[in-house]
Amino acid sequence: MLILKLKINMIHVNIIYKEEIHTGGEWFGRGKREDDLQDVTISNVLVNDLYNDIGFRVGSTVLILIESQSTWTSNITFRALMYLVQTYREYFSETRQNIYNSKKLRMPKPEVYVIYTGDRKTRPEEISFAEEFFCGEQVCLDLKVKMIYDGREGDIISQYVAFTKVCNEQVKAYGRTRKAIRETIRICKDKNVLKEYLESREQEVLSMLMELYDQEEVMRSYLESERYEAAQEAAKKAENATKIETAKRLLRMGKLSIEEVAAGSGLTVKEVEELAGLQTV
Repeated sequence: MLILKLKINMIHVNIIYKEEIHTGGEWFGRGKREDDLQDVTISNVLVNDLYNDIGFRVGSTVLILIESQSTWTSNITFRALMYLVQTYREYFSETRQNIYNSKKLRMPKPEVYVIYTGDRKTRPEEISFAEEFFCGEQVCLDLKVKMIYDGREGDIISQYVAFTKVCNEQVKAYGRTRKAIRETIRICKDKNVLKEYLESREQEVLSMLMELYDQEEVMRSYLESERYEAAQEAAKKAENATKIETAKRLLRMGKLSIEEVAAGSGLTVKEVEELAGLQTV
């Protein structure tokens, strides 16, 4: 799933927050301003670091985490739990609160959302960590994730979903290239999808999507290299095991010298001597 990195532009996050998550400005109606929004998205400094899609805080009152999914998975509830814990750790560090003190910690109220753009027919309003993993049994820990689907026609969520689908289609046609992004922007402006945003920030969108492609390519290369190294290691172990079994059979015959067994099995003389010592014990 291609994620439009809204975290880079807090104005766009602000639109989603005000228009979709808290319709009517519940929190903004209490003296909150755009300046109160703070990006708290977890950044992946290393390839295998923990990182999420979007995280932002409204002053010290509300903490919002948003993920985007095109494939349905129960694991998102566990990932969200990890993101939430990490975000709180960073918040306590920023506000210089010690979790080991007796004084009760101050923390913003958490809200977790998933924007789902797949074609799953069953669409619950929320999913629960305890329900998904422990069949709803009473457990000591739970986290509830509110689901957002296609949104209402013309609203920011529906436009985001439409933008994402167009982008995926263009990537299939042109690969992860600038042409794919430019075509996405052109088509979406023609269809009045995020038109105002794209017209005013076209270069920024182009840059952040290219950055995203680069990040995904690094991750893909990393995983491929990890799999290759694991396969190479497994092949070496299998080859060595075969050599050892061959040497053992030759030693049991009792007709060959240590040197001949080494030559016939592919092991070193020292390795064969160690095997011979083990077999005589």
